Amino acid sequence: MSHSAITINNVTKRFDDFIALKKICLEVKKGELVCFLGPSGCGKTTLLRIIAGLEECDDGEIIQHGKVITHLPPSKRDYGIVFQSYALFPNLTVAKNIAYGLKKKDFEKKEAKKRVKELLALVGLSGSEEKYPSELSGGQQQRVAFARAIATNPALLLLDEPLSALDARVRERLRQEIRELQKNLGITTIMVTHDQEEALSIADKIVVMNQGVIEQVGTPLEIYHQPKSLFVADFVGKINLLKAFYSRNGYFQVGQLRFKVALQAKNEPQAEEAIKLLIRPEDIKLYDDTRNDEGNILEGDVLKVTFLGSFCRVLMRIRGLLEDTLLLDLPHKALVKGVIQEGSFLKLCIASGDIFYFRDEENA
Repeated sequence: MSHSAITINNVTKRFDDFIALKKICLEVKKGELVCFLGPSGCGKTTLLRIIAGLEECDDGEIIQHGKVITHLPPSKRDYGIVFQSYALFPNLTVAKNIAYGLKKKDFEKKEAKKRVKELLALVGLSGSEEKYPSELSGGQQQRVAFARAIATNPALLLLDEPLSALDARVRERLRQEIRELQKNLGITTIMVTHDQEEALSIADKIVVMNQGVIEQVGTPLEIYHQPKSLFVADFVGKINLLKAFYSRNGYFQVGQLRFKVALQAKNEPQAEEAIKLLIRPEDIKLYDDTRNDEGNILEGDVLKVTFLGSFCRVLMRIRGLLEDTLLLDLPHKALVKGVIQEGSFLKLCIASGDIFYFRDEENA
């Protein structure tokens, strides 16, 4: 028996001369929460709309639970959807908004009323049946939209940037609530977002998109720590990117410095090959002379310190790196203790396993 909820085979979408999607292939497993992540215009919303039947693809096919649904109208597809704008009916009460889909599915009045009550309890809005959308906060409206989307027990839930209109604190709380509900219900969910933190914090799988193609599919850990392209590395999280030349035996020349890097299996560069090294700011540590193996040792001067609550982001000019500067993230205690401040001299270390390299501008 297939474990796929949705299979996308070679889907292409054109708008006149613009190719919005180019031969997209993807499998979403039952019960997964998958995030389509990417910048505006990358094709993520277009792909979601094609799955929903709100757009027609020009080539390829969409299969849901073994059934080809490529050309079925939205009403014949088994999904619930939540939009960024909530799309609640302003003239209907909360109860009637949620019951709208139930009415179309021929639920009996008594059964529909019971279902609405269950759903309101599920999303933490018991007692709000007779309120109108205008009487609710943005977060509460989004809960109502979510309840309406799952009212008919659909096999698939589609979320089109559902939290982007909310303020940061409400957005953070609500995304965790959505994740908890999704896991409890076991409903396969596809969520479109441009917010990397949102995708990293709740997704089982992230699909990173760029200019109509899929750059990488993986778990949040894989996307963050094993990016397959410079685009993914740069889009998800902060990076330091250094121009280098390969020497030999895992050593790379960067300006006047040599970096020891753990080589990737079957992907050793050629001698003198131009390479780009990637280092995450949090992987650069303060040097501790009590340790025997510190890896790559760097020295430099602090140019700027930005306090970000739980950590400090430090911009440094590294001696021997010529024009290059480095960003590093350090515990905020280092700022409190006066270890770092503008003009400070710091000694740093980077483990060889925390440096990644790219052999060209696209692929790792």
